[in-house]
Amino acid sequence: MQLTHEENQFERKTFPITLVCDHIYFQQNIGSLFRISEAFGVEKIIFLGKDIPLTPRKINKTSRSTHLHVPHSVIEETTELIDYLTLNNFEIIALEITNNSKPLKEVIIPENKKIALLIGSEISGISNELLKISNQIVHINMFGNNSSMNVAQAASICLYELTS
Repeated sequence: MQLTHEENQFERKTFPITLVCDHIYFQQNIGSLFRISEAFGVEKIIFLGKDIPLTPRKINKTSRSTHLHVPHSVIEETTELIDYLTLNNFEIIALEITNNSKPLKEVIIPENKKIALLIGSEISGISNELLKISNQIVHINMFGNNSSMNVAQAASICLYELTS
């Protein structure tokens, strides 16, 4: 028998993870990122960029009202975000395929340190400025011909790995 939301036995928990969205603009992805962040106990979401479309009516279809429960903010300038992440001593983990990225399964989660999980734009991925300040760059091993996946799906896989 399927359980209702009220009947499930999952422990309610928040992890010291901030999801940093580098110029993500597709509203379906934004809604999905709220929903998956709420499901995995993400502490906060930061959207980097100007004019991020956070219109609740548009994102609510995919967020299922989770945008009301996950703290979030917008930072318009990359330099301001870099200052915030470095001054607050985050372990910065970028989810991107690069010449020096390692498989997600090899990620090292330091104890007693907040994590900033960077995910990139649907078009161009994570900017070089943010990759340069990352402590770790990880990728999801894929076995088909395609070398990328939807940003919300990739974030889901990574958050599962970080929280389990």
